[in-house]
Amino acid sequence: MTIQAETIHADLGPDFFDEVSAASFPDHILRYRNQRAAESVGLGDLSDQDWLAHFGRFAPLPGSFETPLALRYHGHQFRSYNPDLGDGRGFLFAQLRDINDGRLLDLGTKGSGQTPWSRRGDGRLTLKGGVREILATEMLEALGVNTSKTFSIVETGEELVRGDEPSPTRSAVMVRLSHSHIRIGSFQRQSALKRTDNIENLMDHTIRHYMPDVWREDRTERILAFLARVTENVAATGAAWTAAGFVHGVLNTDNINVTGESFDYGPWRFLPTYDPAFTAAYFDSTGLYSFGRQPETLLWNLARLAECFLELAEADVLEDALSGYWTQFQSGLSGRFCDRLGIEPIEGKDPTEAGIDLLKALIEFWTATQAPFEQVLFDLRGGAEASDRLTASPIAELYTHESFAAVTSLLKTSFQMRGDANLGHRYFQRSTPRTMLIEDVESIWDPIAKSDDWSLFQTCLEDIAEMRDAYATGDRAKA
Repeated sequence: MTIQAETIHADLGPDFFDEVSAASFPDHILRYRNQRAAESVGLGDLSDQDWLAHFGRFAPLPGSFETPLALRYHGHQFRSYNPDLGDGRGFLFAQLRDINDGRLLDLGTKGSGQTPWSRRGDGRLTLKGGVREILATEMLEALGVNTSKTFSIVETGEELVRGDEPSPTRSAVMVRLSHSHIRIGSFQRQSALKRTDNIENLMDHTIRHYMPDVWREDRTERILAFLARVTENVAATGAAWTAAGFVHGVLNTDNINVTGESFDYGPWRFLPTYDPAFTAAYFDSTGLYSFGRQPETLLWNLARLAECFLELAEADVLEDALSGYWTQFQSGLSGRFCDRLGIEPIEGKDPTEAGIDLLKALIEFWTATQAPFEQVLFDLRGGAEASDRLTASPIAELYTHESFAAVTSLLKTSFQMRGDANLGHRYFQRSTPRTMLIEDVESIWDPIAKSDDWSLFQTCLEDIAEMRDAYATGDRAKA
């Protein structure tokens, strides 16, 4: 085993974390091992026995933390400030380097037991919650979203009572691989405590280890550059979610990572059909985090980050740092939809303008016909070259609707198929795409719950792997 383990987060000092211990579980059954992710950090050669020792019993990885760190943060939850947050059922277990590009990566947990921030929670995770997290991260990566990777799921032999699942239900502990766990809420906590020294320390730490090209000697310039980079990162992720038809569900400031990486999947959903009001969480009664409001919410969250620096820089400087958000979001959205379709604007066409025009035409078509969101993007792979795919589609009749004429016109006059459209791939020879709608998730979970049958789950992962290969999203799915 050749790994480069780190303890870099500990350099921030105890104002940012509490040392904790993992819970002792009655059983350890390995249910999921992300071999691709393990190989990326030098852990691919671990035996299953050693895997369970590190990711079920949490024996320290050589060279990383001897004791896990429960991270401290605050956050706005549905726009109400909550100072009683922090890692309540997880911790930072280890930090490693990606063996391919040297990025600093975190191994963090979910369901690993109580911490000082658990409040009245039991610190546990349901097995179904772990399975849902795998399905979310695998699907999002295949669709080109910069997402954390579900690294490990170990079933732990406990029975849990939950209000949103038939109970008692099975328990598990999860490990995720992430490009940092530094949240907007990490800065908010220091701001609430009026620790401007720690705000600056956390910013400098983040720049040094995650965005070194942002460093500026002048502090004000450094703050401006830092906020501008976080804005760029978050706008890119929001655009990728939109192109994937994904609703995160709980866009609280403690769930927004400053590197822009999407993580922490609770009540997520993918769109069945285009619907700006579509929500993921049953408790989101006002639709605050609905599909159509996600971009606005991300900018609102970024403004809360900027407020943390009001004692260190002038308000107009901070506003300037966020000013590029909508331009970056629109540019990213245009690019992501072109990625989905395997097309590019022809010479002389402005990429953002052409992409947004196409998206508007697609929205009109989706709205008029209620055509399945993912099926349409699947059928249109290759752009104007997709005519045979459209006539063979199970929703071919919908493409005769008058609203589709604007889509085909734009594809013919403004775009051309890219060389990497990969239409010959086996995945694109199917009649229907891989989807991960709520009914898909429930159908995968049902045999696990009833008879411990994981075959449909494994088949689904193989399906998603084929999809990822067809879209060639491995490199695009990380910042």
